[in-house]
Amino acid sequence: MESEKKSPISDVGAWAMNVISSVGIIMANKQLMSNNGYAFSFASSLTGFHFAVTALVGLVSNATGYSASKHVPMWELIWFSLVANMSITGMNFSLMLNSVGFYQISKLSMIPVVCVMEWILHNKHYSREVKMSVVVVVIGVGVCTVTDVKVNLKGFICACLAVLSTSLQQISIGSLQKKYSIGSFELLSKTAPIQALFLLILGPFVDYYLSGKLITNYKMSSGAILCIILSCSLAVFCNVSQYLCIGRFSAVSFQVLGHMKTVCVLTLGWLLFDSELTFKNIMGMIIAVLGMVIYSWAVEAEKQSNPKTLPHHAKNSMTEEEIRLLKDGLEKIPLKDVELGEAEG
Repeated sequence: MESEKKSPISDVGAWAMNVISSVGIIMANKQLMSNNGYAFSFASSLTGFHFAVTALVGLVSNATGYSASKHVPMWELIWFSLVANMSITGMNFSLMLNSVGFYQISKLSMIPVVCVMEWILHNKHYSREVKMSVVVVVIGVGVCTVTDVKVNLKGFICACLAVLSTSLQQISIGSLQKKYSIGSFELLSKTAPIQALFLLILGPFVDYYLSGKLITNYKMSSGAILCIILSCSLAVFCNVSQYLCIGRFSAVSFQVLGHMKTVCVLTLGWLLFDSELTFKNIMGMIIAVLGMVIYSWAVEAEKQSNPKTLPHHAKNSMTEEEIRLLKDGLEKIPLKDVELGEAEG
């Protein structure tokens, strides 16, 4: 796949795939890992299975010619995989060491952290309307998810590492795609084997530290195997759609609209698992959805008011001829009149 063709329909399809697969995998994992289900308490190893299956799909895709492998330096792939796996491990440790309330707060903090990191790394600026809509989303999701908030030093350090590594990973997905003119699935197929290798080797030790149980001692049942297969299948769509969404939009947009999954999970938990849905939850979800609507409007308004910004539906890469023409044009323009920017996500 070359850089993905972008259209409103395909954009909606990418978001729909991410929301449906993410919510589906949460429901499957809830059944697999809960004590009322199959009590498979090995989250890091399960994530290793996810990436192993994703890597296998990528290998088959390349072998059949559906996708073409492009060159990305190995050191960048290893660096990205280490950051991504630090995100996964950090989140697991944060959930174990902190209360659920503080864990939710740390996840909410990713939106402002991504904004600051994009400003530092890519000199990206946001309009007042976008900033206000982000605040509304954070407040809404906070109201419907945050309950008790307890924290300790180890948990705080793990949460900080998790937030920073997750934010950096999501920003890196988009920047690597643009830097090497590589499609989302091609990038995923290159990083998935490395992530799988790290997680399958180190995951069982992390799980033992978290749960005090060895995966080798787990008695596998046919139901647990089916849940693992379902979880791995959904993980392929979830991973692919995440790379698609960040490649098409931005890490901030992915974080903001990604909270729609939180609303869906709460609603499905109430419908399927008899979870309690209070007035506070409902009000928080309404505020969060309102913030997402405002965010979408603010981003679109920002694009309309800044015509010099590259169109959202522009290609991710330029041909050598286009680069040569651009350089020739820039040589004839005084330096003070040149504005450098990047496509809005």
